[in-house]
Amino acid sequence: MTEAAETTADDAGEAVVVRLGSGRFAVSLASVAEVGRVPGVTRIPGGPDWLAGVANWRGRLMPVLDLRGLLGGERTPFTSSARLVVLVDDGISAALVVDAVEGTGSLGARVDEFPAAFAGPGAELLCGQVPRDDGPVAVIDPAAVLRLRETLPRARRTA
Repeated sequence: MTEAAETTADDAGEAVVVRLGSGRFAVSLASVAEVGRVPGVTRIPGGPDWLAGVANWRGRLMPVLDLRGLLGGERTPFTSSARLVVLVDDGISAALVVDAVEGTGSLGARVDEFPAAFAGPGAELLCGQVPRDDGPVAVIDPAAVLRLRETLPRARRTA
């Protein structure tokens, strides 16, 4: 087990279990500010595929992320069961749009390393997986998700 996976196991405790495409993922409740219905999302021209756009969330502009493409899922239209999971880490916040929220639960003390076979572009967004009777649940690293903003092009300033 990697040091990051061990840290996640110790710190995560309770988590929200969500569905992104056909995959199940857990997000530590410590990093979830709230969960709600998906508001209108305005696409940003020229933005990366994982940036669904921005939304007015409780009176402020919130970036909305769709990680399905990065995590190997298909990008299909969202249904009425889609939800927004607002992530917060170190004063930074963004909303993750998910196909559904399955509920909450304990991650337990055992978070295994994610298989090396998954080396896609979203591999760095996962910090492990939790074995469950009904199949493994991948654990999302909220800090890594929020660091995606560092890959966005910076606005050019004119003198």
